Amino acid sequence: MLGCYDFCGHYEWTFEWLRQQGGEPLVREYWDEAIRRDSQRHAAALIGAKGIEGMKEYWGHTLVDEGAGYHCTATDAVFRIDMHDCPSKGFLLRNGLRQYRDYCDHCMGWIGPLLKECGWVVDHEHNHCGQCWWELRRADDLTPPSEPGKLSGLHDVRQRADWRPPNGTMDVYERANDPDNKTTRKTD
Repeated sequence: MLGCYDFCGHYEWTFEWLRQQGGEPLVREYWDEAIRRDSQRHAAALIGAKGIEGMKEYWGHTLVDEGAGYHCTATDAVFRIDMHDCPSKGFLLRNGLRQYRDYCDHCMGWIGPLLKECGWVVDHEHNHCGQCWWELRRADDLTPPSEPGKLSGLHDVRQRADWRPPNGTMDVYERANDPDNKTTRKTD
């Protein structure tokens, strides 16, 4: 039996194998069908029925179960996750595993379409080092993402000294639901 961290290496390898077999459309189909519509349908049920309360319920136990270093902040209008230490990406980095071009994209690959179905949009950045932030708002709420520290205070991952790694890139999603609706920016 695979342990949860061993699974991450196989998971990432599967993304690359699918890409080689059918290109990015096959990878996106896998994220949508196997993750969003199958293994995470309970997330859709919670978020669809309860909105932010459902997000608290879902991510409140999921991130604890995964052993993530994170902080969640919620208001009546926005749910925010600051991921300081993603256990999955951390495992891949610690073990020198890099098959698929951007493992982190799989989160948006299932979360984005799920939230779109429920009437929400995503503002999100990830630095490819196991750190990211998410702000989830109703699709009709045109509020821009919060400034660093404004919503989650000292827990805001963007205030970390290592948030923008030298010679790195940052993937940025603005009011997105599609894993391909991103811009990539250099961190220097």
